[in-house]
Amino acid sequence: MIELILGGARSGKSALAEQLSVSSDLTLFYVATATAEDDEMRQRILHHRRQRGDGWQLIEEPVELARVLRENQSERHCILVDCLTLWVTNLLMLDDDARLHREKQLLLELLTEFSGYLVIVSNEVGLGLVPLGRLNRRFVDEVGFLHQAIAQQADRVIFTVAGIPQVIKGPGLY
Repeated sequence: MIELILGGARSGKSALAEQLSVSSDLTLFYVATATAEDDEMRQRILHHRRQRGDGWQLIEEPVELARVLRENQSERHCILVDCLTLWVTNLLMLDDDARLHREKQLLLELLTEFSGYLVIVSNEVGLGLVPLGRLNRRFVDEVGFLHQAIAQQADRVIFTVAGIPQVIKGPGLY
């Protein structure tokens, strides 16, 4: 089962992803793509750790997402990835187009054969104005195309608004 949970900042997507993961009764893995580059980000990461609580095996991987998922997939595992947009940001900041393309392809290929329960959290960034700046526009494009590709393969896609999940593909939540 592959789930893609999209939403804006503070929309409730991570809390929903954690709730769905815990209710799976599988061994829980949390793949964090964030890097603590400053105090504000360190505080956000700490907040997420406290909110999650115990019971999770934490894997911090800012770039090689497909490798980590491949190494930890199992029918007995639930892997939560939070979040895809930070992962794309990390890849864009490497300033290596070949690496960005390769890592995205590896992820999409892995999804076709993934074993276990995978919950992917990502920010929906395409609902606003076209951003100023070439890098910002590229970010929105890369994330948008990646969301489309993952949504095609996902069993369920959920959009969260104000803490309320809206299933836009797949089975209902409750």
